[in-house]
Amino acid sequence: MTTKYATIDPTTGEVVREFPTISDDAATQALSQAHSAYASWRDADIAERAAVLARTAELYRKHSTELAELMTLEMGKPIAQAKGEVELSASIYEYYAVTGPQLLADEKLDIAGTGTALVRTAPIGALLGIMPWNFPYYQVARFAAPNILLGNTILLKHASNCPQQAVRIEELLVEAGAPTGVYQNVFVSTDQVADLIADFLLQGISLTGSERAGSAVGALAGKHLKKCVLELGGSDPFLVLPGADLDQAVKAAVTGRFGNAGQACTSSKRLIIEESLWDDFLERFTASLEEWAPGDPTSEGTRLGPMATISGRDELAEQVDDAISKGAIVHAGGKTPDSKGAYYPATVLSGVTPAMRAHHEELFGPVAVLYKASSVEEAITIANDSPYGLGSAVFTNDEDISAQVADRLDVGMVGLNTTIKSAPDLPFGGVKNSGIGRELGRFGLDEFANKKLIRTL
Repeated sequence: MTTKYATIDPTTGEVVREFPTISDDAATQALSQAHSAYASWRDADIAERAAVLARTAELYRKHSTELAELMTLEMGKPIAQAKGEVELSASIYEYYAVTGPQLLADEKLDIAGTGTALVRTAPIGALLGIMPWNFPYYQVARFAAPNILLGNTILLKHASNCPQQAVRIEELLVEAGAPTGVYQNVFVSTDQVADLIADFLLQGISLTGSERAGSAVGALAGKHLKKCVLELGGSDPFLVLPGADLDQAVKAAVTGRFGNAGQACTSSKRLIIEESLWDDFLERFTASLEEWAPGDPTSEGTRLGPMATISGRDELAEQVDDAISKGAIVHAGGKTPDSKGAYYPATVLSGVTPAMRAHHEELFGPVAVLYKASSVEEAITIANDSPYGLGSAVFTNDEDISAQVADRLDVGMVGLNTTIKSAPDLPFGGVKNSGIGRELGRFGLDEFANKKLIRTL
């Protein structure tokens, strides 16, 4: 299957620049080069590997405006949010440069027998990363940084609609001192991805993307006995319960749902409000949307830009239209603008039922679905009624309630009086259909590592 790599301005839908898919021979050669580079990179002093990451962080900060502008051009992220992502990415490279080496120290085991034993965290070889467009620098950083430090080498297949960013990521790592073959951007097709996974030289695959893509890649990885990490979709619950500070909850809910035009796996997609708080929360929430009118993403004051693609916007509109046609209530938005580009308004729905697509599908755009819960118990039930289990947020100042709810949510991450915000030293990942594995922190160093036992008598 051919993959078309192109910069398409989401504010107009116009093609700005196209890039060719590489040949089958070039894809095979790239993997061979990654494998050859691994032989020496794994033996490089860890200080050398850390120094590459430290210089990468410096270069991200040096070129912050340029990198952010490319992001705004290719996927429509408002420029202020884009600059924030560049800084987050730099902080990840910096974290592994500074803290990573000590996390890789040998672990001595307290054993019953004679002699000594330790576990050494060692690399495994060439890896393939398959990354999405919604956080184009951050998603790559959280995969690449720990593995480059560990001594693995990387082929990176980025999303087809952010090719210029993909090229710049490779250029910056090379400028930072990464030897030839340690990190390579590859514009490969779906069929070529399958061939790479089948090749015995490749040792692991990390994919961040849709549930459908994760299922396909996971099946191939299993068939060829390759380690994989799958960070997939989410339909994160945001619970507002007795004892909540409503000003705090509303502010977090609006930003958590509509930041990045709602195109985040950990976006607060399902707002579950205890019935005594429903009217007040709904009024404040919808009133806050005045500050989230769609606008020019190149303007520093814009909070809500276009969605990344017109096709994604149209899919979201179909999900909303389906809900409305089956009785959902629209409190704000809900109509596709009659204008160029992939714009969609901040939308609020309630009365969503299992008969509607919006109930069980991920809404990957600026649409919030509100559910009224008669009790804390019902709020938990609604929250867990999803095939996904990525992040969550629980707003209440009642410590007994927050402790109970945090333990019972079927998710990988819980925020108490906060939404899930990524940080270099915090593990990221989910359960159920939200994926397999963890990234960031020390956990990001363990996924593609050989935990090698060394026993001495």
